[in-house]
Amino acid sequence: MAKPRNKMLDLLAYLGMRIFVMFVHMFGFRANYRTAAIIGNLMYRFDKRHRRRGLEHLRRSFPDWDETRRHAVLKASMRNLIYLGIEVMFTTRLITPGRWRRHVKLTKADEALKIVTERKTGLVVATPHFGNWEVLGYTLATIGYPMTAVARPLDNPYLNNYVLGVRERNGLDILFKKGATQTMDEIIENKGVVGFIPDQDAGRRGIFVNFFGRLASTYKSLGLLAIRHNVPIVIGSARRLDEIYHFELYIQRVIHPHEWADKPDPLRWVTQEWNTAFEQVIRTAPEQYLWLHRRWKHRPPGEEPAPDGIA
Repeated sequence: MAKPRNKMLDLLAYLGMRIFVMFVHMFGFRANYRTAAIIGNLMYRFDKRHRRRGLEHLRRSFPDWDETRRHAVLKASMRNLIYLGIEVMFTTRLITPGRWRRHVKLTKADEALKIVTERKTGLVVATPHFGNWEVLGYTLATIGYPMTAVARPLDNPYLNNYVLGVRERNGLDILFKKGATQTMDEIIENKGVVGFIPDQDAGRRGIFVNFFGRLASTYKSLGLLAIRHNVPIVIGSARRLDEIYHFELYIQRVIHPHEWADKPDPLRWVTQEWNTAFEQVIRTAPEQYLWLHRRWKHRPPGEEPAPDGIA
């Protein structure tokens, strides 16, 4: 049973966040990015638990790197997380029908957009915790390709309602994970688009596939939805190009139903395929990936668990 929330603390956190948002909007991009970089650098220096976890993930994922490079990438990854928090506050002002091209460029997106435009079938979209994952769905919704994103609600209800309002302002619908299966089926059946950010540990019930050379427990829901409805899966990302709010929306891979039709285990094949595509995306700019996640927390039966807090 979940621990009861402290309403006063939740309200204070919400008030603090709104005050912070006010100050963010008082300054320009460069000043805010500089502030975010300082916060990220301080996080890297003083948050020893997450620094230790992130470095271990990088050691196992890039064994050929030296320690200096791993430290530099992790430090940049922590800055990336703070950048995203700042950027979310500007998104509704900058990603609009008349202005989005100033800040976002589309790369290799024709095939995916054609599928959505023709509306002959539903579509599953997936992106890793890379670059600014919020910009991907928000931009697609803004330019006329509405999407329903599957997400976990924030514990603080006041913050959750605020963030939900930001996400939905230009047509990006949010569907909370719990009890979402029936709604996702209905969306796909109506030739809609369902989006996931699924690169998180799925616990003991997940399916184990390779991710950066190690087995990782992975959610089945993305693959099951696509296989059940025989619809394509699009793997995309929003890579940050600089520190003045410019992004590249890039389609890494489109997985079509005919590709898994003859596989002996379609779910495992599909799950491995999108994880491989995620890895390819991340390798283009490892410093923009969220290495702090406990992506490899649960291990397959018979494998020794990793030290607490690392995997």
